[in-house]
Amino acid sequence: MVAPTYLRSLQALELAVREGSFAAAAAGLGITPAAVGQRVKALEDYLGVELLLRGRSGIQPAPGLTAALPHLSLAFAELEAAARELELQRGHELHIAAASDFVELWLEPRLAAFREAHPNIRFCINGEGDAPLRLGRVDCEISFGPARADAPTDLLFRDYVLPVASPENTRRTAQQTARAQLEGFPLLHLDFYKDDPAGLSWPDWVASNDVDRSAPERGMRFRRITAALDAVAANAGVTLCGLALLDAHLAAGRIALPYPLAMGRWSEHGFRARFRADMEGRRHVQRFRDWLLQESRATAASLRGTAGREPPTIAAE
Repeated sequence: MVAPTYLRSLQALELAVREGSFAAAAAGLGITPAAVGQRVKALEDYLGVELLLRGRSGIQPAPGLTAALPHLSLAFAELEAAARELELQRGHELHIAAASDFVELWLEPRLAAFREAHPNIRFCINGEGDAPLRLGRVDCEISFGPARADAPTDLLFRDYVLPVASPENTRRTAQQTARAQLEGFPLLHLDFYKDDPAGLSWPDWVASNDVDRSAPERGMRFRRITAALDAVAANAGVTLCGLALLDAHLAAGRIALPYPLAMGRWSEHGFRARFRADMEGRRHVQRFRDWLLQESRATAASLRGTAGREPPTIAAE
């Protein structure tokens, strides 16, 4: 194992222990949880010892890691301090870690206008872009989830989730009676919304809208929204998806809305951005934050207009 590889593995290992999960470590590194696990596993295979204990309570250091962990934590704290001291070398770079579907379906289509207005700002988004990937914390993390008291975030918007189908399947459902429109059409399930307390699953939607559908819990499951939308466009079934992410697909006529807009449901979770606390003096980061919030307000207003009602108030917000 060459030096750069085990350094990345050690970084993933230390962050996973510190954050308590592969998912949290992945958000900090701008990679997937699976990639974090692969880096840790590669290090365990190289050393021939177990380094992490994985259980219901989260990730804990194994006995083989206990003695080395303080040194590892100190080493990466020093590296992070060095990275902060070298901040000037980054120039006008923005390093962002975000949910891939949010990047592809919402951020990237809008980013061209920001780039045109600020041509000197370079981006590294999820490890890719015109700025090189660098060690250290990202400038901005964007995720979909609840508010967290221990990690203040900017709420960008909550989404309005409703059924989507291909134009052909939308025409076919229109030929059925209102209650029976879903019978016979495969239901595609998105894991993206599975933890949302609003109940954004097919069984919840069918029950709350008085629609006939046998076994609404059955059907293919998708981790990525983009993959589910591709399947919908190919007439493979119907899925539930947030309207904020559908602009390009609707405009291109690849998908359509088979049910009245009033039959949608607001998510309780929202897209949230967490910026580094040390933004002071980094005007390009502040410019991006201002732009991101402005674009998000426009999206939120559009969703409210489409839904015809405000999202329910969430106490934590």
